[in-house]
Amino acid sequence: MTAASSPNLARVELPQGTVTYRVAGPADSKYPPVVFVHGLLVDSLLWTSVADALAEQGIRSYAPNWPLGSHPIPMNADADLSPRGVARVVLDFLAALDLNDVTLVGNDTGGAICQFTIDTDHSRIGRLVLTNCDAFDVFPPRDFVPLVKVGAHQAMIKPLVAMVKPKFMRHSRMGFGLLFAGKPDPIVTRAWIEPCASNKEIRRDAAKLMKAIKPKELLDVSTRLPQFTKPVHIVWGEADKSFKPKFARRLAETFPNSRLTFVPGGKTFISMEFPDEVASVISGALQPTG
Repeated sequence: MTAASSPNLARVELPQGTVTYRVAGPADSKYPPVVFVHGLLVDSLLWTSVADALAEQGIRSYAPNWPLGSHPIPMNADADLSPRGVARVVLDFLAALDLNDVTLVGNDTGGAICQFTIDTDHSRIGRLVLTNCDAFDVFPPRDFVPLVKVGAHQAMIKPLVAMVKPKFMRHSRMGFGLLFAGKPDPIVTRAWIEPCASNKEIRRDAAKLMKAIKPKELLDVSTRLPQFTKPVHIVWGEADKSFKPKFARRLAETFPNSRLTFVPGGKTFISMEFPDEVASVISGALQPTG
């Protein structure tokens, strides 16, 4: 099932265009809302199991399909989709739905977007949860630098996607293989590349982001992360070769009010493979003593 075909998918009109999203959990939840931010060339399916686990605890969450290359509806042609621009999309989403005291949860490129978001305006954000993600000048990780450099050119994205279309390529080091501890779901990984494969405007949006990814800009943001004194919970797949445990420790030390939890055996996409552990950290962050 693709995010676009999900029966629970809603949509909201923002200044930059239409954003679709999945809602889980009760509308009258006593807990602050949770908003997920996925990374490049994936969508809200990354969070489904975590969102469902939270819903069982009465926690309402929102999993948008951000304009990072796997979104079902192209953004406006003039939309700013730089990392800072996508951070503004996140903030406009929170404003459009009037969400406050938000638990913002980021993964991979989405973790970097979360950092740009709190650096821009954290007035609607009550706490931050980061799973394995970009930070400092690791933007993207070394193994994915060639992908981002090629993807910065819109005309190159279609042949790039065609190259990884066969399952064995999608699940290799050139595709999603490094990000999973186990075997990826081929239906999900195929759904992730389909928007770029079939829609020129989606490729345009993806190229905008990849062209604007600058490690020095995220490094600059990191110098201001100590000013974010709200709670930060970091839950990290300990077996990740792209984002190693020492990287998580450095990130945790940067925030003045942080907690770090390692997930043995987890890699970048721990939300798909270890959803209960990720949900436990998020729900713990919402408790009065969390």
